[in-house]
Amino acid sequence: MLITATLLALASAAWGGSMYICREKSGAMNFTNAPTGANCRPYSLSQSGGFQATMGGGSTDSTTYDQDIRRIGRQYQVEPQLIKAIIQAESDFNHRAVSRRGALGLMQLMPDTARELHVVNPFNARENIDGGTRYLRQILDNFKGNLTLSLAAYNAGPGLVTRTGAVPEIPETQQYVTKVIRQYKEYKRQNGSDFLLVRE
Repeated sequence: MLITATLLALASAAWGGSMYICREKSGAMNFTNAPTGANCRPYSLSQSGGFQATMGGGSTDSTTYDQDIRRIGRQYQVEPQLIKAIIQAESDFNHRAVSRRGALGLMQLMPDTARELHVVNPFNARENIDGGTRYLRQILDNFKGNLTLSLAAYNAGPGLVTRTGAVPEIPETQQYVTKVIRQYKEYKRQNGSDFLLVRE
C-alpha cells in the first residue's frame, strides 16, 4: 500500500533513519524503514527536504512508449507530442520514477490524483499515461486550451493558477513551462503535428 510523501517525510524525520521502496512479487510497491530483500531500493531525504528515488527497470528510450502515447492522445484529443514532452520533463521516460514529493511514474502522478483517476498501478506505463493524459485533458479544458497556463497548472496545481490567473512566480514552475513548450515544439518539428488543440 502506498503511503503519501508527507507521511513518509514526517516518519523519516522522526525516526532519523533511511526509508526504502520495495517491489513485491505481485508488482505492488511498498515503503518501509526495514528493507526485506534485493527488491528494495533506498528512498532517502534529499537536500531540499523531500524524497527522491528511482526504481530499477525504468526506460530512458524516448521511443519506448510512442505507440501508447499516440493511441491515448487520440482517445483524449491531446497531441502526442505534448504528452511526450511532459513525460520527458517529468520522468525522462523512466516508468518507475518517484519524485522527492512522492509523484509516481512517467507522468508523475501524485498518489491522491492517481486514485481519483482510478489508476491502480502508477508504475504501469500504459495506466500512467492514460491517467496523466486524462488529467491533462481536464486541465486544458479548464483553461480553455491555454497551453502555458495548463502546463503551469499541471506542475503547480490548478487551484494556484486559477487564483493567480497567470504562471505562478515559482522558479520551478516557470522553468517547467519553458522546458515542456520547447520540447513540445521540437517534437512537432521532428514528427509533424497530428492535430492542433492547444494555444500558447
